[in-house]
Amino acid sequence: MTVSASERLSAPVIDVQDLIKVFPSAAGDVLAVNGVTLKISSGEVFGLLGANGAGKTTTLRMMLGLLKPTSGSVTIAGFDVARQAEDVKRNIALVSASAGLYQWLTPRELMHYFADLYDVPPEAAAKRVDLLADLFDLRKFIDRQCAGMSTGQQQRINLARSLMHDPPVVLMDEPTRGLDIVGSKRIFDFTSHLKEIGKAVIFCTHRLEEAQRLCDRFGLMFRGRLQLEGNLAALRQATGLESLTDMFLDLMAREQRIDRGERATIDSLNTSDGKS
Repeated sequence: MTVSASERLSAPVIDVQDLIKVFPSAAGDVLAVNGVTLKISSGEVFGLLGANGAGKTTTLRMMLGLLKPTSGSVTIAGFDVARQAEDVKRNIALVSASAGLYQWLTPRELMHYFADLYDVPPEAAAKRVDLLADLFDLRKFIDRQCAGMSTGQQQRINLARSLMHDPPVVLMDEPTRGLDIVGSKRIFDFTSHLKEIGKAVIFCTHRLEEAQRLCDRFGLMFRGRLQLEGNLAALRQATGLESLTDMFLDLMAREQRIDRGERATIDSLNTSDGKS
């Protein structure tokens, strides 16, 4: 079923408020995520973008309930991640390039296994397997063990597995990493399908040109902060730049100029203290 434009403008399915994560270390605390706030509605694809180490995956881990935030809150489909973790898990899926398969199971067995984990009734699970087998073209190998499957076959199985419990929220963490052109296109098609059927999607990547093709809105993370947020037209108006890549490079350059200015000020103060 395709979701209408008016239905997509409903209350946010993902609600993140002032999320902060500090990792203590012997060398001093590391502020990995600094005050991230965002809202995402059904049928919307939000690009969470930034270089490696920007804080994207840490943010996703807190949204999944895998990592406790230092402060802030996350609500998924009306459930609070801190207080209703099991309900959140039933309403969310993760698609990741690093996800593996149980090699001794067949794709059919694997999908039923995950359906059982999410308390999907057996009859409903069988219908979901049939639907997803057709959607991802799994019929030719659905009853073969996963051991020895090609990268493309494993990818399709993982995509199908992620939708077995039909969650309203899908988080995609660097889903095209290590994939060829055909595999990447399959991810793009999958993301478009999720939007059409009304899922709220976070597409997390450092490949900005991919995000520009897929996403409705964007959040550019740098040093743990959501530095820019909005649709492409709004970001172009705010920055005067055309592409997400140019915006991010300009953001990095501005931050580096600020760093140099702060270091110069500190050096000047130290020199003055030394003379006094």
